[in-house]
Amino acid sequence: MTERKPPGITFESWVDKQIREATERGEFKGLAGFGRPLPDDSAPYDELWWIKDKMHREGLSSLPPALALRKEAEDTLARIARAASEPQVRRLVAEINEKIAATLRRPPPGPPLNLKPFDADEVVRDWRARHEGGARG
Repeated sequence: MTERKPPGITFESWVDKQIREATERGEFKGLAGFGRPLPDDSAPYDELWWIKDKMHREGLSSLPPALALRKEAEDTLARIARAASEPQVRRLVAEINEKIAATLRRPPPGPPLNLKPFDADEVVRDWRARHEGGARG
């Protein structure tokens, strides 16, 4: 498709000819998604669809900093529930508490954080109760 359109030929017929020739060579057969329906086209058009799709595939987020930290705190509590040792629980609590404290010192733009640092001893107590209860049962 690097050749230039010859003079005297309309763009439409020139493009149609190139598509027909590429189809005859089988250049469209190995394309990703070949034979599958297009994604939902009933949604309103969004010019940034490709950015949102890329972010979704890469596991990225565009949350405001305060909401991202709330999500990270939730994820940390879930990781704590799966932790294998008390030192690991304390390390996870210390890491998230440092981030929460830094954000409380200098609030980010966006919605309020609505978080306070976790009490490491209380989190460890809860972890022990779940961990020891699961080991017995």
